Amino acid sequence: MKNRIILISLIFLIFTGCVGLSSKGIFGTGVSIAFDPRSLGTQIDDSVMQKNLAARVILLEVAKGIGNPNDKNYIYVRTRVLDGRIFLTGRVDDPEEILQITKLAWETKGVRSVKNDIKLREDFNFQQSAKDLLITSQLRTALIFNKKIKSTNYQIDTYKKKIFIYGISLTAEEKKEVISQAKEIPDVKDVIVSIALVEDLRIQKN
Repeated sequence: MKNRIILISLIFLIFTGCVGLSSKGIFGTGVSIAFDPRSLGTQIDDSVMQKNLAARVILLEVAKGIGNPNDKNYIYVRTRVLDGRIFLTGRVDDPEEILQITKLAWETKGVRSVKNDIKLREDFNFQQSAKDLLITSQLRTALIFNKKIKSTNYQIDTYKKKIFIYGISLTAEEKKEVISQAKEIPDVKDVIVSIALVEDLRIQKN
């Protein structure tokens, strides 16, 4: 079974390699509307918050005179919003930028909490990036083939063999299953989860 998943992951990797290290869903949260247990209003609120924060991060880049992704000082940050909770990942050059972006996140209207996993940038390592992409693809494939998991409800990022998982689990058992699948991926150093349970959402879909 594991060999089958690895083979399918490689095929998946070939067709998705151009999108980077993350797999986005509708509204940019990694959650598909069709299976999203959040109310439509909460989904829209989260989408507005995410776009608002992303726009202000861009303004921060402009203020620093950075507008080209090829610029060595370009701020590379991903934002995710789930039920008012903001998750930040990415890489920057200056520790002060981490503080500035965290401040922007907390100033976003409607924010309930901020989880910051932004790291300081290091020299690009193609081999490491390829490995991270493979890990992401393997886990995504494993979730898709696991009938106990609604794979569309999860966002996956991998950095230096550490898997970051964001999303919504319908039950505590499903959450445990997702974590278990992540830990079974070869060569993974750590699994960091920010998974909410449906019962913890402020407003659920009827």
